[in-house]
Amino acid sequence: MSGTTQAERVPSFRRGIRFRFDTVRGAWVVLAPERLFLPDEPAIEVLKLVDGTRSLAAITDDLCSRFAAPRDVVMPDVAGLLQDLAEKGVVTW
Repeated sequence: MSGTTQAERVPSFRRGIRFRFDTVRGAWVVLAPERLFLPDEPAIEVLKLVDGTRSLAAITDDLCSRFAAPRDVVMPDVAGLLQDLAEKGVVTW
């Protein structure tokens, strides 16, 4: 990752992880082997954009334009969420 800025990093779901709408629960869920995460609304909006091709900057820009939010507020929140999920084995950079 040498030479890559944080904003250029591209998150993707790890192998075996599924993010989908669960009709039984009526909620978006992250399914991992022997674990289930119920993300809150802001996390859902971020996770919908994690496709393995969009960078942190692209995800942030999309959210900023849709929610008319300042980039300097959104970027650290998105980066923190994705880093937390990376530490839990849900996403990889």
